[in-house]
Amino acid sequence: MQQPISALDDLTPHTRREALTRLVAQAPPLEAAPSPAQRRVNLHCHTIYSYNGYGYAPASLAWLARSQGWYALATVDFDVLDGVEETLWACAQVGVRGGTGMETRAYLPDRRHLVYNSPGEPGVMYYVGMGFCGGEPPAAARPVLDHLRARAEARNRDMVALLNAYLAPVAVDYDQDVVPLTPSGNATERHLLIAYDAAARRHYPDRAALVAYWADRLGMAHDAVEAFLGDAPYPHDAMRAKLMKQGGVGYMAPGPDAFPALETVVAAIAACGALPCYAYLDGQSDGEADMAALLEYLVALGTLGLVVIPDRNWNVGDAARRQALVARLHATLDLARELGLPVFIGTEMNKPGQLLIDDLGVPALAPYAEQFIQGADLLHGHTVLQSLHGAGYLSEWARGWLPERRQRAAFYAALGSKLAPQERARWRLSPERLASGPQAVLAGLP
Repeated sequence: MQQPISALDDLTPHTRREALTRLVAQAPPLEAAPSPAQRRVNLHCHTIYSYNGYGYAPASLAWLARSQGWYALATVDFDVLDGVEETLWACAQVGVRGGTGMETRAYLPDRRHLVYNSPGEPGVMYYVGMGFCGGEPPAAARPVLDHLRARAEARNRDMVALLNAYLAPVAVDYDQDVVPLTPSGNATERHLLIAYDAAARRHYPDRAALVAYWADRLGMAHDAVEAFLGDAPYPHDAMRAKLMKQGGVGYMAPGPDAFPALETVVAAIAACGALPCYAYLDGQSDGEADMAALLEYLVALGTLGLVVIPDRNWNVGDAARRQALVARLHATLDLARELGLPVFIGTEMNKPGQLLIDDLGVPALAPYAEQFIQGADLLHGHTVLQSLHGAGYLSEWARGWLPERRQRAAFYAALGSKLAPQERARWRLSPERLASGPQAVLAGLP
C-alpha cells in the first residue's frame, strides 16, 4: 500500500481521498488562525487536471496548504472543471479556506488587432472564472465547456501531427503516450513535451546521440542542449520555445474559430455562478497600456474581478524594469479597488520552479496585502454561500440585496473573514435568516 503522502498525487481520485482522510485523522489539531500580517494565500494553483509543475493534485495542494499554514487556497485548471469538487472537499477536510477556478482563452473579434495578455497573439485573451462550486454545469454553460475541452484536444492532436512529421524518427502516439499522463485526458503542451522527451530517450538510449538529435532538431549548440537536458523526461522551456511557440514548427496561429468569443466565455462562467475575471499580465502590451479603458470595456461585458500573478510583476533582476512593472501593477490594483473588483492572486505552479506561495511582505506587495486577503475572503464567502444556499455573488439574492459591486464585495469578504473553514460543514442558515438579508446572515455566524 502506498504511503498517504505519496498517494495524494495518485492519478486515482479515490486513492487521493483515502490518503488525505488518513493524514487528517493522524494530524494534530489546527493551530490558531494566523494573524492578518502572517496570512498567506495562493488562489491560482494549477493541478494535475491540467498541469502542475510539482505534480500536485487538489488533495496534495490542500495538504500542502495545511502543512504550511496557508490562509486560503484556490485551484485553477485550463479548460476544465474536473478538480473543483476534490478541491472544495479537500480544503474543508484540512480546514483551509478554499475556492476553485478555470482558465481559458477567448477571442475578441472587435479588437482582433490588439495584444492583451497572450504575448504575440492579437485578439486573444486569457480569461478566468473564479468561484465554481461543483455539480453538473447548467445547460447554458455546457456547450461552451464541452467546446473548450474538445478544442483543446483537437489542437493537441493537430500539434502532434506537425511535430511527428518534423521530429521523425521520434514520434508519439497521443492516446498511448500523452493521455495517460493526465487523470482526465486534459493534456497541455507540457504533457506533450514530456512525451516527446521520453520518446526521444527510447529511440536514442545513448546520451551523445540523444544530445545530437535534439541539437539538430532545435537548431541549438550541443553544449546548450547538454546543459538543459536532464536524466529524466521533462517539459523543457527550450524545447517549448523552439517547437511550440510562435515561429516553431508546431505553432498554430489562433484565428476567429480557435477560441470562443469573449462574450460567450463570460456568459458561461456567470451561468455557473462563478465570477468572470480578467487575467492581468504586466501592463506592457498595447491592449493593457490603458488599463482604465480596458477595465471599463471588460466590466461592461460582465467582468467582476482580476486575477494577478504577482511574482512576474516585481521579481525581476533589472531595477528599472522592476520599477516600471511595480508601478503598473500598483496602478492596476488601485483601479480594481476603485471599481469594486476583487483581486485573486497566485503563483500558477504550472511550471517547475515557480513559487509555492507569494511573500506578501515584500515592498512591492505589502501595501496591497489587505486587498489580496480580502479577495481570498470574498472567494471563501461566495463559495460557502453558493454551495449551501445558492446565494453566491451572482445570485438573485445577492443582486437584490446588494446591487452595487462594492456592497457585494464587502459583504462576501466579511462573511469569508468571519466564517472559519472548520465551521463550514456545521454552518447552515435558516430560510428565514437568509430571507432577512446580508446583515442577518452575518449575525448568524458561529
